[in-house]
Amino acid sequence: MAAVNSPGAFAADSEPPYTPPLALNGTASLMWRAGDDERVIRLTDGGYRQTGSAWSMQQIDLTESFETRFTAHLRGGHGGADGIAFVAQSQSPRALGGWGGGLGYRGIRDSVAVEFDIYQNQPDPSSNHLAVSLGGNPDRYDSAAESSIPLYGKPFQVRVRYDADNWRLQVFVRALTPGAPEELMLDQKVALANRTGASSGWIGFTGSTGHLTARQDVYEWTVTTPQA
Repeated sequence: MAAVNSPGAFAADSEPPYTPPLALNGTASLMWRAGDDERVIRLTDGGYRQTGSAWSMQQIDLTESFETRFTAHLRGGHGGADGIAFVAQSQSPRALGGWGGGLGYRGIRDSVAVEFDIYQNQPDPSSNHLAVSLGGNPDRYDSAAESSIPLYGKPFQVRVRYDADNWRLQVFVRALTPGAPEELMLDQKVALANRTGASSGWIGFTGSTGHLTARQDVYEWTVTTPQA
Protein backbone atom coordinates (compact mmCIF):
# COMPACT_ATOMS: atom_id res chain seq x y z
CA MET A 1 0.00 0.00 0.00
CA ALA A 2 1.14 3.54 -0.68
CA ALA A 3 2.38 5.55 2.26
CA VAL A 4 0.35 8.62 3.16
CA ASN A 5 0.91 11.54 5.45
CA SER A 6 -1.24 11.94 8.55
CA PRO A 7 -3.21 15.12 7.85
CA GLY A 8 -4.89 17.03 10.64
CA ALA A 9 -8.32 15.70 9.74
CA PHE A 10 -11.20 17.67 11.31
CA ALA A 11 -8.63 20.11 12.73
CA ALA A 12 -10.40 23.29 11.65
CA ASP A 13 -13.99 22.42 12.53
CA SER A 14 -13.97 19.69 15.15
CA GLU A 15 -13.94 19.15 18.86
CA PRO A 16 -10.58 18.35 20.50
CA PRO A 17 -9.79 14.62 20.73
CA TYR A 18 -11.19 13.00 23.86
CA THR A 19 -10.73 9.67 25.61
CA PRO A 20 -14.11 8.01 26.21
CA PRO A 21 -15.28 6.54 29.53
CA LEU A 22 -15.57 2.77 29.17
CA ALA A 23 -17.89 -0.18 29.69
CA LEU A 24 -15.82 -3.37 30.08
CA ASN A 25 -17.15 -6.87 29.44
CA GLY A 26 -15.86 -10.44 29.55
CA THR A 27 -12.12 -10.60 30.15
CA ALA A 28 -11.55 -6.91 29.35
CA SER A 29 -9.88 -4.94 32.14
CA LEU A 30 -8.40 -1.50 32.65
CA MET A 31 -4.89 -0.92 33.93
CA TRP A 32 -2.22 1.74 33.89
CA ARG A 33 1.24 1.58 32.38
CA ALA A 34 4.05 1.55 34.90
CA GLY A 35 5.57 4.97 35.44
CA ASP A 36 2.77 7.07 33.95
CA ASP A 37 -0.98 7.56 34.03
CA GLU A 38 -1.68 6.16 30.55
CA ARG A 39 -4.59 3.74 30.79
CA VAL A 40 -4.45 0.44 28.95
CA ILE A 41 -7.45 -1.60 27.84
CA ARG A 42 -6.48 -5.27 28.12
CA LEU A 43 -8.98 -7.27 26.08
CA THR A 44 -7.40 -10.68 26.73
CA ASP A 45 -4.64 -11.58 29.17
CA GLY A 46 -3.20 -14.74 27.63
CA GLY A 47 -5.76 -17.31 28.78
CA TYR A 48 -7.57 -19.86 26.63
CA ARG A 49 -10.95 -19.13 25.02
CA GLN A 50 -11.14 -15.58 26.30
CA THR A 51 -13.43 -12.86 24.96
CA GLY A 52 -13.40 -9.20 25.94
CA SER A 53 -15.02 -5.98 24.81
CA ALA A 54 -14.63 -2.34 25.77
CA TRP A 55 -17.15 0.25 24.60
CA SER A 56 -17.38 3.99 24.93
CA MET A 57 -20.19 4.78 27.36
CA GLN A 58 -20.83 7.91 25.32
CA GLN A 59 -22.71 7.10 22.15
CA ILE A 60 -21.46 8.58 18.91
CA ASP A 61 -23.55 9.98 16.05
CA LEU A 62 -23.10 7.44 13.27
CA THR A 63 -24.56 9.83 10.68
CA GLU A 64 -21.61 12.20 11.24
CA SER A 65 -17.92 11.94 10.40
CA PHE A 66 -15.40 11.02 13.07
CA GLU A 67 -11.80 9.94 13.48
CA THR A 68 -10.27 7.66 16.07
CA ARG A 69 -6.65 6.83 16.87
CA PHE A 70 -5.14 4.16 19.09
CA THR A 71 -2.10 2.02 19.70
CA ALA A 72 -2.42 -1.78 19.83
CA HIS A 73 0.01 -4.33 21.25
CA LEU A 74 -0.74 -8.02 20.62
CA ARG A 75 1.91 -10.36 21.99
CA GLY A 76 2.87 -13.11 24.42
CA GLY A 77 0.52 -15.92 25.23
CA HIS A 78 0.78 -19.30 23.52
CA GLY A 79 1.14 -19.18 19.74
CA GLY A 80 -0.46 -15.81 19.05
CA ALA A 81 -4.24 -15.74 18.53
CA ASP A 82 -6.70 -14.53 17.64
CA GLY A 83 -6.75 -10.74 17.29
CA ILE A 84 -8.82 -7.65 17.98
CA ALA A 85 -11.37 -5.46 16.21
CA PHE A 86 -12.48 -1.85 16.28
CA VAL A 87 -16.28 -1.98 16.13
CA ALA A 88 -19.22 0.38 15.74
CA GLN A 89 -22.48 -1.17 16.94
CA SER A 90 -25.99 -0.27 18.09
CA GLN A 91 -26.74 -3.26 20.31
CA SER A 92 -25.54 -2.30 23.78
CA PRO A 93 -22.49 -1.18 25.81
CA ARG A 94 -22.61 -4.75 27.17
CA ALA A 95 -22.28 -6.39 23.75
CA LEU A 96 -19.86 -9.31 23.68
CA GLY A 97 -19.35 -11.81 20.89
CA GLY A 98 -17.72 -15.18 20.31
CA TRP A 99 -14.24 -16.41 21.21
CA GLY A 100 -11.51 -17.74 18.90
CA GLY A 101 -12.04 -16.75 15.29
CA GLY A 102 -15.04 -14.71 16.40
CA LEU A 103 -12.59 -12.00 17.57
CA GLY A 104 -15.07 -11.01 20.25
CA TYR A 105 -17.62 -9.54 17.81
CA ARG A 106 -19.16 -12.66 16.23
CA GLY A 107 -22.92 -12.46 16.75
CA ILE A 108 -23.11 -8.68 17.29
CA ARG A 109 -25.39 -8.35 14.29
CA ASP A 110 -25.92 -4.60 14.10
CA SER A 111 -22.26 -3.80 13.71
CA VAL A 112 -19.38 -2.83 11.43
CA ALA A 113 -16.01 -4.27 12.48
CA VAL A 114 -12.46 -3.47 11.42
CA GLU A 115 -10.41 -6.46 12.46
CA PHE A 116 -6.69 -6.89 13.10
CA ASP A 117 -6.35 -10.64 12.77
CA ILE A 118 -3.23 -12.54 13.87
CA TYR A 119 -4.38 -16.12 13.27
CA GLN A 120 -5.39 -17.76 10.00
CA ASN A 121 -8.73 -19.48 10.46
CA GLN A 122 -10.52 -21.17 7.57
CA PRO A 123 -11.83 -18.05 5.76
CA ASP A 124 -8.82 -15.83 6.50
CA PRO A 125 -6.35 -14.74 3.80
CA SER A 126 -3.39 -14.90 6.23
CA SER A 127 -2.33 -14.64 9.86
CA ASN A 128 -1.47 -10.94 9.48
CA HIS A 129 -4.39 -9.14 7.90
CA LEU A 130 -6.97 -6.39 8.31
CA ALA A 131 -10.57 -6.67 7.20
CA VAL A 132 -13.96 -4.97 7.29
CA SER A 133 -16.78 -7.27 8.36
CA LEU A 134 -20.51 -6.50 8.55
CA GLY A 135 -23.30 -7.95 10.63
CA GLY A 136 -21.13 -9.62 13.25
CA ASN A 137 -19.91 -12.27 10.82
CA PRO A 138 -16.09 -12.65 10.83
CA ASP A 139 -16.32 -15.48 8.29
CA ARG A 140 -17.23 -13.05 5.52
CA TYR A 141 -15.37 -9.85 4.60
CA ASP A 142 -16.43 -6.86 2.59
CA SER A 143 -12.75 -6.09 2.12
CA ALA A 144 -9.45 -7.46 3.41
CA ALA A 145 -5.77 -6.62 3.08
CA GLU A 146 -2.45 -8.10 4.12
CA SER A 147 -0.94 -5.77 6.71
CA SER A 148 2.21 -3.97 5.65
CA ILE A 149 3.54 -4.26 9.22
CA PRO A 150 3.48 -7.11 11.75
CA LEU A 151 0.31 -7.07 13.85
CA TYR A 152 1.74 -9.53 16.39
CA GLY A 153 4.75 -8.97 18.59
CA LYS A 154 5.30 -5.22 18.38
CA PRO A 155 2.96 -2.28 19.11
CA PHE A 156 1.52 -0.39 16.16
CA GLN A 157 -0.61 2.71 15.67
CA VAL A 158 -3.98 2.85 13.94
CA ARG A 159 -6.06 5.70 12.56
CA VAL A 160 -9.65 5.03 11.49
CA ARG A 161 -11.39 7.83 9.61
CA TYR A 162 -15.10 7.78 8.74
CA ASP A 163 -16.36 10.27 6.15
CA ALA A 164 -20.13 10.21 6.60
CA ASP A 165 -20.87 12.41 3.59
CA ASN A 166 -19.28 9.90 1.25
CA TRP A 167 -19.86 6.71 3.32
CA ARG A 168 -16.12 6.13 3.33
CA LEU A 169 -14.26 4.18 6.01
CA GLN A 170 -10.46 4.37 5.85
CA VAL A 171 -8.00 2.48 8.03
CA PHE A 172 -4.34 3.48 8.35
CA VAL A 173 -1.54 1.72 10.23
CA ARG A 174 1.94 2.80 11.25
CA ALA A 175 4.83 1.02 12.91
CA LEU A 176 6.35 2.75 15.93
CA THR A 177 9.82 2.77 14.39
CA PRO A 178 11.05 6.40 14.20
CA GLY A 179 10.27 7.84 10.78
CA ALA A 180 7.94 4.99 9.78
CA PRO A 181 5.22 6.18 7.38
CA GLU A 182 1.50 5.85 7.92
CA GLU A 183 -0.04 3.55 5.31
CA LEU A 184 -3.59 3.21 4.02
CA MET A 185 -4.68 -0.43 4.39
CA LEU A 186 -8.45 -0.34 3.84
CA ASP A 187 -10.71 2.08 2.00
CA GLN A 188 -14.27 0.78 2.21
CA LYS A 189 -17.60 2.30 1.23
CA VAL A 190 -20.04 1.64 4.06
CA ALA A 191 -22.84 3.64 5.68
CA LEU A 192 -22.41 3.05 9.41
CA ALA A 193 -25.90 4.22 10.37
CA ASN A 194 -27.51 1.97 7.77
CA ARG A 195 -25.41 -1.06 8.64
CA THR A 196 -25.92 -0.72 12.38
CA GLY A 197 -29.60 0.12 12.01
CA ALA A 198 -29.36 3.26 14.16
CA SER A 199 -28.34 6.91 13.92
CA SER A 200 -26.20 6.59 17.05
CA GLY A 201 -24.30 3.76 18.67
CA TRP A 202 -21.26 2.67 20.61
CA ILE A 203 -17.71 2.36 19.37
CA GLY A 204 -14.94 0.36 20.96
CA PHE A 205 -12.89 -2.80 20.82
CA THR A 206 -13.32 -6.54 20.99
CA GLY A 207 -10.73 -9.31 21.18
CA SER A 208 -10.51 -13.03 21.72
CA THR A 209 -8.29 -16.07 22.10
CA GLY A 210 -8.93 -19.74 21.40
CA HIS A 211 -6.72 -22.81 21.74
CA LEU A 212 -3.84 -20.41 21.07
CA THR A 213 -3.63 -17.17 23.02
CA ALA A 214 -2.18 -13.67 23.34
CA ARG A 215 -2.21 -10.64 25.59
CA GLN A 216 -4.03 -7.97 23.61
CA ASP A 217 -3.86 -4.34 24.69
CA VAL A 218 -5.20 -1.05 23.33
CA TYR A 219 -4.04 2.33 24.63
CA GLU A 220 -3.68 5.99 23.67
CA TRP A 221 -7.27 5.85 22.34
CA THR A 222 -8.76 9.18 21.29
CA VAL A 223 -11.85 10.13 19.30
CA THR A 224 -12.37 13.33 17.30
CA THR A 225 -15.85 14.44 16.23
CA PRO A 226 -17.12 17.52 14.33
CA GLN A 227 -18.19 20.57 16.28
CA ALA A 228 -21.90 20.89 16.99
